Amino acid sequence: MPADHRPRRAGGARRTLVLDHVVAVLADRGYAGTRFVDVSEASGVAVSTLQHYFGSREDMLIEALRQATSVAVTAMEELAAPFDDPWEQLVAMVDRGLSTDVATWRMLMEFWTAAAHDAELRDHAAALAEQYREPFLDAVRRGVESGAFTPRFDIAAIVEVAVAHIVGLLYPVVLGHLKPEDTDYREIVLAQLAFALAAAPHNER
Repeated sequence: MPADHRPRRAGGARRTLVLDHVVAVLADRGYAGTRFVDVSEASGVAVSTLQHYFGSREDMLIEALRQATSVAVTAMEELAAPFDDPWEQLVAMVDRGLSTDVATWRMLMEFWTAAAHDAELRDHAAALAEQYREPFLDAVRRGVESGAFTPRFDIAAIVEVAVAHIVGLLYPVVLGHLKPEDTDYREIVLAQLAFALAAAPHNER
């Protein structure tokens, strides 16, 4: 169904709480394996009520994925807001990204997989990707303006690589192949970022 034509039904605050249960079930069972009955068992809400709230199973899952991914991006924006020092902001955002919990990574894995087959989710994913990168771009721009950074490469490319290092953890973490806290992953990401930005020595901490 086209992005602008999916119905958004009634339910109010209780419906919003149900979406949290949908996300949890999605992370556990996957997009293809999540049914109304699974959400009903997790939330205590009758299947008939779920159908009233969301209409179809697909609409329920897509709305849950939209909400969960939007919350994750908004959290990164809120984290970045208080920082005056651009390098400290970048470090905090890298740390937040690398410390993403497995349940969230699993949800994102389902989101991106579903987005490959759904126009609404693809559009939403593109908008979220731009929104997610903006605090990184903001920090780099401010660092350039203040003289703290002298980028060796295009700043959009630098940000793209930094974000790619973060989201690249999704599959190895979900599959249990890697625990970043047990490796030098963070230090390498920050060292590469500092090199690409030619960050002033006092920022390399």
